[in-house]
Amino acid sequence: MSFQFIISCLYFFLPAYFTNMVPPLAKKMGLFLFLDKPIDSNKKLGGKPILGSHKTWRGAVLGIVMGILICYFQAWLYQFSLIQGISLFNYEKNNILFFGFLISGGAVFGDLFFAFLKRRLRLKPGARFLPFDQINYVIGSLVFLTPFFQIDILVWLTIFALTFFLHILINRLGYHLNLHQARW
Repeated sequence: MSFQFIISCLYFFLPAYFTNMVPPLAKKMGLFLFLDKPIDSNKKLGGKPILGSHKTWRGAVLGIVMGILICYFQAWLYQFSLIQGISLFNYEKNNILFFGFLISGGAVFGDLFFAFLKRRLRLKPGARFLPFDQINYVIGSLVFLTPFFQIDILVWLTIFALTFFLHILINRLGYHLNLHQARW
């Protein structure tokens, strides 16, 4: 596995990374307060929250919008040979809006699905749920993209491994910057 391949995998998954980073940043900055409403409307299932009050429309909507915007930025960058050299995805031959929605919507779905599982297991928001806290959005993006785009399994395995370690590193940084409540 070459350094260029690792960079290519990270570049490919950049929209999902931004999708995952936007909710805590938007919350910290107090943006779009009208969307700061729980997706589950504070409803319960079996006496437990469905998702939890921290999973808001603001995070989901802004995350998806940011992911799509990053895809369009990548499509614009694709005109440069350096970017073409590291791209695993042909931005000229694919529907960028559709791809952007799938990769970022999948990231949001993965996060929400595993929040749902955590609530069923009576785990509180921020409680450790290894390795799913680190890779939930990779799983979601994989599920959403696979029916429509052929992406090599080695790419996904690399993204899983890189994301696991990057997520821990970035969340520790976010914790020290008071963007996250948990270190992991």
